[in-house]
Amino acid sequence: MRALSAVGHRRLGAAGALAVATGGWFSGKLPPHDPWGLWIDHGSTVRTVAAVLAYAGLTVLVVAWWQYGKAASTVRETLTTLAWWTAPFLLAPPLYSADVYSYIAQGAMVLEGHDVYTVGPSALDPDGIGGDAAGGVGNHWRDTPAPYGPLFLLTSAAIARITGGTIVPAVLAMRLVALASLVLIVWALRRLAREHGGSESRALWLAALNPLLLMHVIGGMHNDGLMIGLMLAGLALALRGRWVAGSALVGLAMMVKSPAAAALLFIGVLVHASATGPRVRRWAKGLLAPGLVACAVAGAATVVSGTGFGWLRTQGVAGNIHTALSVTSDVGLGLGLLGELLLGTDPEPVASAVRTLGLAAALVVVVVLARRSMTGTPSPVHGLGLGLLAVVALSPMVQPWYLLWGMAVVATTEQYGRAVAVVSVLSAALVYETHPTGATPPYGFVLAGIAAVIATLAVRRAPVVPEGVGPPGPRTPLRPGAERAATGRGSGPAAEDDIRANAGKAGV
Repeated sequence: MRALSAVGHRRLGAAGALAVATGGWFSGKLPPHDPWGLWIDHGSTVRTVAAVLAYAGLTVLVVAWWQYGKAASTVRETLTTLAWWTAPFLLAPPLYSADVYSYIAQGAMVLEGHDVYTVGPSALDPDGIGGDAAGGVGNHWRDTPAPYGPLFLLTSAAIARITGGTIVPAVLAMRLVALASLVLIVWALRRLAREHGGSESRALWLAALNPLLLMHVIGGMHNDGLMIGLMLAGLALALRGRWVAGSALVGLAMMVKSPAAAALLFIGVLVHASATGPRVRRWAKGLLAPGLVACAVAGAATVVSGTGFGWLRTQGVAGNIHTALSVTSDVGLGLGLLGELLLGTDPEPVASAVRTLGLAAALVVVVVLARRSMTGTPSPVHGLGLGLLAVVALSPMVQPWYLLWGMAVVATTEQYGRAVAVVSVLSAALVYETHPTGATPPYGFVLAGIAAVIATLAVRRAPVVPEGVGPPGPRTPLRPGAERAATGRGSGPAAEDDIRANAGKAGV
């Protein structure tokens, strides 16, 4: 019955994914000019019908994913299901975002010698390499410098060079990068779940099989997938005692998108726990060593890329674009407009101050979680997951797929708790926020709200937990008291000693 149930959900989800991809073929973010004639506009009527099909397919996919979470499936079954659900997206045009056009255009800019950290894709010749891609870039981003690190720009430049910037092969090459990112995520999820004594299939269900990831990493080809994969792989190596290699991978993840830097603080907790000698030496090693390794990797990547260190000054450019999902931007804008109405003051300084306070608060939360993880509550990896979720919640710019940053980490450590319930509900809701074109229509928020209510009621009625499966236990036998530290339960000096002892046994 278990296998039949898993197969049934797999087929249902595959049908939903196929409907999403088919609808997206006619209503996705089609390029303004496709010399191959594959992704072309067929008129408003076809676009509307296709969008309805995509939303219907998405609903089927979400229901199949939710129900699949209740089946005690094996890792092999879950990986097979992931392949089934991923396949329909592979040849589709860009879905739910136009960002891939920015990636290709920025790669072409690197090839042509433009400073991508000073000017935007509008600097490209419309008739030259990357010109078609630049034409598909959203209005907000055409004159915006790249906020991405040199590693990703090198990847984009390689794709632009190989494909000549031709839209269809360039987009499909970017999708191959997204697919490779998914493979890396799966590899790291399994190992992190194993280290925490949890269910690999459960972690894969929440983080890899999640419709939010399929939509935005495979369908939309967001480079967040590559950042997450490198960051998770670095954590997995650090937990196995290879913290230098792990810090290096996190450094590479930072060279895609900067939020991965938060992982260095929690790798530092592991390093501190295993260090010997005077207290000052242990603290210095934990606080400095991972960061120095990552900085060395980042510096080398910057020098090799030849793009310069402009990425250091463009990390905040995205925050200038208001997104409705950002609480701090909404509050700041509201207070700024209220001040303008009552006092006649300029609303922008107030909005900027609130956004800055939000980022400062997020930093404080991350530091507090890292400090608490030194005593075993929570575990360092789980603390990172919660910290990244806090960063997203307080960020001046929030997109639906940003939830994946912390969710992918939490999925490996807390598989039956409140955090998983929250991110599951958010995943089911946020998939509706974005139209296949990447727009955010008002009805998308209405659909997201309805989905959130339904998912919350479903969780309260029947938690999404595999039938007959209990909470995870420790991966290996631990000495008395160490289980609490390894699983994030318990605190105090004893728990800190347990973390140090276990990290020492792993050779961290």
